Amino acid sequence: MNLLEHALATWMPAQRWFPGDRIGGDVTVIADTLLAAGDPELRHLIVSVRSGAPARGPARYQVLAGFRRQAPAGLAHAVIGTDQRGKVVYDGLHDSELTTVLLRAIAGERADGPLTFAREPDVAIDLAARSLVLSVEQSNTSLVFGDSAILKVFRRLFPGPNPDLEITSALARLGSSDIARPLGSVSSRLDGEPVLLAVLSEFQRGACDGWQLALTSLRDLYARATDRAATNQAAGPDQAAEAGGDFAGEAHRLGAATARVHADLARAFGTQTLSPEELAGLAGQMTLKLKEASAEVPALATFADKVATAYTALAEIAEPITVQRIHGDYHLAQVLRSQNGWVLLDFEGEPLVPLDRRRDLAPALRDVAGLLRSFDYAARHLLVGHPDASRLSGTALEWVARNSAAFCEGYAQEHGADPRDQAMLLRALMLDKAVYEVMYEARHRPSWQDIPLDAIAGL
Repeated sequence: MNLLEHALATWMPAQRWFPGDRIGGDVTVIADTLLAAGDPELRHLIVSVRSGAPARGPARYQVLAGFRRQAPAGLAHAVIGTDQRGKVVYDGLHDSELTTVLLRAIAGERADGPLTFAREPDVAIDLAARSLVLSVEQSNTSLVFGDSAILKVFRRLFPGPNPDLEITSALARLGSSDIARPLGSVSSRLDGEPVLLAVLSEFQRGACDGWQLALTSLRDLYARATDRAATNQAAGPDQAAEAGGDFAGEAHRLGAATARVHADLARAFGTQTLSPEELAGLAGQMTLKLKEASAEVPALATFADKVATAYTALAEIAEPITVQRIHGDYHLAQVLRSQNGWVLLDFEGEPLVPLDRRRDLAPALRDVAGLLRSFDYAARHLLVGHPDASRLSGTALEWVARNSAAFCEGYAQEHGADPRDQAMLLRALMLDKAVYEVMYEARHRPSWQDIPLDAIAGL
């Protein structure tokens, strides 16, 4: 490895978007495109990381690398290392002087080597806006430009059509007001196929994500319950309804917005009905995922028989099940409460699922299951390490039940059918989501692993 590759091999495992805490193989820069010369300099790198398992093949990541003779203090946190020329290498997404290059390239529909910058028809892009990296990084990195646009940069690259742009573009053409309209994109080619590098979308100014709103409600609820216990007051029959941050009204509106997006997705991409053989195949996929997860996380094996029973029951459902395009990774952090209502974001699907499978048709209830699991996640998350966790567990479950019911009622009001009417399917999908969460937490946040495990025990 050269100096740059060595620096990347040290820096990447420390990033939130990189799976794991070390690199077990070679790191190679397989593509290097100059986007801006001078000091600072901006280069687009595609980095191949070969793991210790050759059968899996290399994983590819993109890094927008900035280069300066001397990095200012404000970029010290983004430094990657040095290159052969002695220049400081850093994460260029944190340098607003360089990210302007990306914004102008999208607006001008530039082509730089293998990179293509595209702009959606009839959209306005503020070229004077300066960028700010959002502090919460997950599998991607997002930059806000002023108060009008947000650029999501995909870190791990998967060749093939990306549903995030495909779906939002289709829904925007239908006039949906429940999504953030795409403004432009950056793409290239990898393994002979198109690969989406970044999406520029409308920024929802003043909006708050559903996860934070839910946590606000729960903090208020837990504080009230703790105060009551301290003063020996009896708990009310429905403490969640009395909380100052009661979330049920928002949960109802979110259910309605979800149903509208599902209806638009059905219009845009069509629907199909699962045959008995296909339903059995779906249950079989879930069972295989359960076996793999149980082997990776031994604590899950305790519940494997119970979960497998729910999958067997799924395979025996007699009534037809409709499948369609869905969000695919739906939870409270994927929705924003704007001044005009709820907005759904990030349609790329589950990051651990291969890209070609993220575009598969699935029951719309898979999204519903994901959102209901998210209510449970929020409630349990705030009790991790809480001194009164055992006493508050009943209060937490009450909040989950209240908001799950409100969400389903809002969905039914818009859709015409209550998700709870398909209880067997919904339960299997919620368990499947929880199994996925166990595997994700084991790989990324081991201290949160008990959240989905406890949920599986209770489902």
